[in-house]
Amino acid sequence: MASLPQLSISLLPLFLLFAVTAFYSVDSQSFVGVNYGQVADTLPSPAATANLLRSTSIKKVRLYGADPAIITALANTGIGIVIGASNGDIPALASDPNAATQWVKSNVVPFYPSSDITLVTLGNEVLTVGDGALASQLLPAMRNVQNALATAGLGGKVRVSTVHVMSVLGQSDPPSSGRFRPELEDTLRGVLAFLRDNGSPFAINPYPFFAYQSDPRPETLAFCLFQPNSGRVDSGTGIKYMNMFDAQVDAVHSALNSLGFKDVEIMVAETGWPYRGDSNEVGPSVENAKAYNGNLIAHLRSMVGTPLMPGKSVDTYIFALYDENLKPGPGSERAFGLFKPDLTMTYDVGLSNARQGPSSSTVNPSPNPTASQWCVPKAGVSDAQLQTNLDYACSHSIDCGLIQPGGACFEPNTVASHAAYAMNLYYQTYGKNPWNCDFSQTATVTSANPSYNACNYPGGST
Repeated sequence: MASLPQLSISLLPLFLLFAVTAFYSVDSQSFVGVNYGQVADTLPSPAATANLLRSTSIKKVRLYGADPAIITALANTGIGIVIGASNGDIPALASDPNAATQWVKSNVVPFYPSSDITLVTLGNEVLTVGDGALASQLLPAMRNVQNALATAGLGGKVRVSTVHVMSVLGQSDPPSSGRFRPELEDTLRGVLAFLRDNGSPFAINPYPFFAYQSDPRPETLAFCLFQPNSGRVDSGTGIKYMNMFDAQVDAVHSALNSLGFKDVEIMVAETGWPYRGDSNEVGPSVENAKAYNGNLIAHLRSMVGTPLMPGKSVDTYIFALYDENLKPGPGSERAFGLFKPDLTMTYDVGLSNARQGPSSSTVNPSPNPTASQWCVPKAGVSDAQLQTNLDYACSHSIDCGLIQPGGACFEPNTVASHAAYAMNLYYQTYGKNPWNCDFSQTATVTSANPSYNACNYPGGST
């Protein structure tokens, strides 16, 4: 028999698997959010942006400040809002409880609950900017703002946190060895105790894009883009990781566990992939950005979770809603936007509520998306690549039982036959989007039903 991955493979019946997948419809996927940066002079109006968001399955928006026009525009939309205070606000918020009270009265109280403000983030990457004085003021500022929220009757409704860059970890590979930088541990213990006491998340910015830039091999790109790859085994646990996102998030989980705070929820405050960059940058392209964000969203919707945190999806905010044309740095910094200033998609990652099939901006759209269709390998693909596709598909909580001995699709016992069944099941399970039938450009969508004898390939109209 063609080998299957040494990972737990769901034995759920197909009908139950599809029922679970259907239950988490686009209307219930509150874990998919987006960052709304404003370092630009080409942004649509807040009202236009609010209408755009209502046409998508995005249920959370993270602001870097507390722009009253945007907060007001998002009123009564059902969209959760994260607002922020800058690093420069921290000293006053830390030293003067009245300053915290005034900040809450100005930026939260006038808008809540019509505008569903759920979280206030104080500062950005404070612990790693090299300012020891600012780092020491972070926790007092968080306490003062949380106390001000409680005084305003919003305790337990609006929480307080701060956002960290991945370099807050001193060790992250393999994921089970994840540890915070030793010099930050004392400060982090206080911050984490505050988060746990107030039910606030630990917010982190994992970017597989940067991991690929530091290791630009084809196998690393596939690992970062959630595409079929041979995986990476954690030497500490024996777990095989199939994508960089899970590995980075689990490294954070391990670091929290090492300090005794594994019960603190993780929030991915930023992650994304640029669709354009300078000529000397490795990795930016429309195809890569579409693959990363599209596969990330499919991964979150699957509710598979990560190996160390299975069965749930962490709140994840994709960077970013729009390009920010005034940001400094390399060209990629100004090319993360999912949408253009005219409100059209930069590329389609399946966020539209219409779900009528791919838009005209989709790369390699599937033919006739409303017809019955199946995902099959392209002709001439090697057995080695098909085995990689098979392992990848069956490691993502689909039921590969029918291609195991005794199953209706076990015969013919070949890699090609087993891979074809698994690849189609992955495609059907994860949304029937073009990127779910890519497999590193070794698969294609067909209207010819590949079922045979008693082996039925799931398919049908979208």
